[in-house]
Amino acid sequence: MKPKWTGERLESHIHNLTTLEHLHRYALAGEYSAQRSVLDIACGDGYGSALLAKSASRVIGVDIDPGTIATARQKYSAPNLEFRTGRADAIPADDASFDLVVSFETIEHHDRHEEMLAEIRRVLKPGGLLVMSSPDRKYYSEIPRYKNPFHVKELSESEFKALIRRNFSHATFFAQRAGFLSLLLPEDRPAKIDAYHGSYDAVQPAADWGPLYWTTIASNAPLPASSPRTAFVGDALLSRMGAEVAANVRNTRDFRLGAFLLRPLRALKRLLGKTE
Repeated sequence: MKPKWTGERLESHIHNLTTLEHLHRYALAGEYSAQRSVLDIACGDGYGSALLAKSASRVIGVDIDPGTIATARQKYSAPNLEFRTGRADAIPADDASFDLVVSFETIEHHDRHEEMLAEIRRVLKPGGLLVMSSPDRKYYSEIPRYKNPFHVKELSESEFKALIRRNFSHATFFAQRAGFLSLLLPEDRPAKIDAYHGSYDAVQPAADWGPLYWTTIASNAPLPASSPRTAFVGDALLSRMGAEVAANVRNTRDFRLGAFLLRPLRALKRLLGKTE
């Protein structure tokens, strides 16, 4: 019998903004996984490890929960894929055994951050790569006044960057935010986005993804030197859409029609739901 979902880990039956966030991170890691040995710390039910195993020479997924590892072994099987029970601060692997270590939304679930980074350095081969994500405490918790019951110690942007730089001599950082939004980007090639699409089964570059519309700023005088890169965030509109659907359900006299309209509202709530 499948254990009841607690909300602590993202699992492959969940489809919401968190799904989008996690799959995007694994798509990024996939750019570095080809023919490499990979460790996936806090692999959950294994979907990310299985995605990386499509290109890697070997993938080991590690999670602290034995039941979760048992589920991963049942769901995903490949000659180059293995799952182990273990802790992020005591990784069950030999020294210098991985080219790439990935760990997404893991570090906030415990407070042994330096120990975790020391373990990652131990299992990485010389010159190996770490791809890791961490929620920004300011925007994840402080501004929305949200408390995730599964988080033990969240980091600010400066704390996360300082932690990484104390442990690695070279690092680059990417800001991430998923949502219901519109993008306006300059036409010059360096500003174009490398887009991905897919599912828990596979992620790949979205070669056919491109602009649906073009907008111009034009003048007979010189234009400003910098081109704006902007996003219109539509979360408030999405919430209003949900409220309008709910109002339609309340006002309808036809129960069957109400039930029909309620389905997209429930889907909207799932879309907006926060999961790990």
